[in-house]
Amino acid sequence: MGYHIKSTLIISTYNWSDALELVLMSIKNQITLPNEVIIADDGSKKDTRDLIQRFQNNFPVPLIHVWHEDHGFNKSMILNKAIAKAQGEYIIQSDGDCILHPSFVKDHLRFIKKGHYLFGSRVNIQAFYLKDLFSKKQVKLHAFSKGIKKRTRAIHIPVLTNLYKIRNVFSKKFRGCNTSYFKSDFLAVNGYNEDFRGWGREDSELAYRFHNYGLKGRRLRYCGIVFHIFHNEKSKDRLEINNDIEKTTIDNKVVWCKNGIDKYLSEA
Repeated sequence: MGYHIKSTLIISTYNWSDALELVLMSIKNQITLPNEVIIADDGSKKDTRDLIQRFQNNFPVPLIHVWHEDHGFNKSMILNKAIAKAQGEYIIQSDGDCILHPSFVKDHLRFIKKGHYLFGSRVNIQAFYLKDLFSKKQVKLHAFSKGIKKRTRAIHIPVLTNLYKIRNVFSKKFRGCNTSYFKSDFLAVNGYNEDFRGWGREDSELAYRFHNYGLKGRRLRYCGIVFHIFHNEKSKDRLEINNDIEKTTIDNKVVWCKNGIDKYLSEA
């Protein structure tokens, strides 16, 4: 099923063109390409726009740049705007600081199943290695690569994925930088909740609403791998407020968020 479905790869980014360049290079190296790539840009400056335009000149699939002005951390909003424009029936999502394993898209597509969303592993690239990473423009990484930790997460043996049970409840291993789902399911819960401002909980709250809607979560262990480039932590000044929003979703089994994607659908 998965290989015959139209897919959109969404990459969120903000003002880190050096990292985004490696991510775009890793997309070009995919064994199986998505039908389109959309960069969800939360207000980056000109260097990011110039980088994307350079890649658009010879990218193997349509590369679309969705941008809005910088008004602080508004990841939920820019992701909704990007996904509203997505032509794919299936959405694969990562971040502009995550280098994709060559089989990343293929792995997500091979495990597609109605009534499920998927989430995969994140391998961390350590701070001491960043100078080498960027000077070499290195996008080929594996379990024995220099500069990574939690190496078992980088082992790619997709057949072992079947050993992991599909979950009816939210997993704390879920990360928004490595997930995929049907666009129809995303629309059914009204996408990301834009009441989230500032860092924290916007991804996990979406996953909780997926479960409240009736979806099951499948972990892509030993496949669907991304390599996360180290960076300093973002401000957590709104984390307590965001925690409260997520708690309301959990306690009240919320499915539909009022401040979601629906406002952009007529523009798409």
